[in-house]
Amino acid sequence: MASPASADSLQAGFAQLANTIPANVGIAYAPVGQNSAGTLGNLQNGVAWSTIKVPLAIAAIHANRPNAQDLAARAVTASDNDAAEQLWSSLGPAPQAAQQVQAVLRAGGDTGTAVESRRLRPEFSAFGQTQWPLARQAVFAAHLPCMAAAAPVVGLMRNTVPNQRWGLATIGAPTKGGWGPGPGGGYLVRQFGIVGTPAGSLAVALAAEPKDGSFDSGVAALNQMTQWLSANAAQLPGGRCSG
Repeated sequence: MASPASADSLQAGFAQLANTIPANVGIAYAPVGQNSAGTLGNLQNGVAWSTIKVPLAIAAIHANRPNAQDLAARAVTASDNDAAEQLWSSLGPAPQAAQQVQAVLRAGGDTGTAVESRRLRPEFSAFGQTQWPLARQAVFAAHLPCMAAAAPVVGLMRNTVPNQRWGLATIGAPTKGGWGPGPGGGYLVRQFGIVGTPAGSLAVALAAEPKDGSFDSGVAALNQMTQWLSANAAQLPGGRCSG
């Protein structure tokens, strides 16, 4: 993790940045290969939306489900919802599918997130409504480069379609974004990825709830946070896979 002095400096710097962004924002970060995360900002939890497609794709490929590779490519690179629903269905009844995706989270160091198996909002997937705190997501992302089963999906995260190359993708990171409206209509926009720092590799999870409720403003907030991370890379920790 960041040294105490660096952590304090990051907190102060991020607080200044957050005051300039018209959104509730948050970041969590975890050095690759490590099990603890640092956090910045007030927004530290929310539904997963399409970010959950990464462990879903890993679960389906690991289980060698029919067409899993092709469906995963669509679900991860283009955030295709139909492809994700097919991956989910291929894992069996919803409770069984949720357990398999949850097992991927556990293998990736996320010890607490419960994958949602019930369709809480009829117009959206069950799994996308999983509550996934940023810190747990960052720790999961910090394990992805070290998990053999995740390698094909990390490769897909490097090849997102052009209109989804925002936030961490603007600096070349493998990423997966997620976004959608809350019950009140305002959007949550979130993303996780793996960035390089002078100290190694760092998993980062970002989230924004823009004051105007729009998707575009959420993306703009994630872009601003990414620029800030790049400018402060020297203060950020990093890690690598052991062995």
